[in-house]
Amino acid sequence: MKLKNILIVVDDIEKARQYYHDLFGLDMILDNDGNMILTEGLVLQEAKYWKQFLGTEIIPRNNSCELYFEEKDIEGFVEKLERLYPETEYVNRLMTHSWGQKVVRFYDLDGNLIEVGTPF
Repeated sequence: MKLKNILIVVDDIEKARQYYHDLFGLDMILDNDGNMILTEGLVLQEAKYWKQFLGTEIIPRNNSCELYFEEKDIEGFVEKLERLYPETEYVNRLMTHSWGQKVVRFYDLDGNLIEVGTPF
């Protein structure tokens, strides 16, 4: 068995596509009307369809999982994030762990938790 994709729920699929392209360079591979596959295996699912599939409400900012990205120039990334998306809600601003890795954690436009860290 092989893990194929990671799916996150978004309110506006086009805004989310642009966000993940702007910040992480992900491009659309396939658009299935409310379900969009991006490069690196990230899938965007529109909330209205996800609610129908699950039959329950979506809980943004639930902190039960995160998307993790690595970036060598993390200071440059944070500058880009603040310039393009100044309304970003941070969990923690750029910090350095005791083992030397720099990380920043924040929510995307839909309350999905993201961590960006320097490679170990």
